[in-house]
Amino acid sequence: MTTTALRTVTVRYFAAAKAAAGRDTESVEVPDGTTVAALGDTLAERHGPEFARVLARCSYLVDEVAVRDPQRVLPEAAVVDVLPPFAGG
Repeated sequence: MTTTALRTVTVRYFAAAKAAAGRDTESVEVPDGTTVAALGDTLAERHGPEFARVLARCSYLVDEVAVRDPQRVLPEAAVVDVLPPFAGG
């Protein structure tokens, strides 16, 4: 029997992502080696199609650093910020 090690990441939602998720933060257990893109897929499955539409326009920070490569592997105890596009001036 093979056991996959899990890690817990904290996901924080802002603006439209927060509204679509119905919460501002949550803890998510993911397998070791999970990428930012795979976390996005997990969150979309968890929160449904409206959230997935919002998520498709979002950018991410991992431990306060902008994610340029969606294949970046999440470190243990990472804090992932989900940021929709902001308008302003």
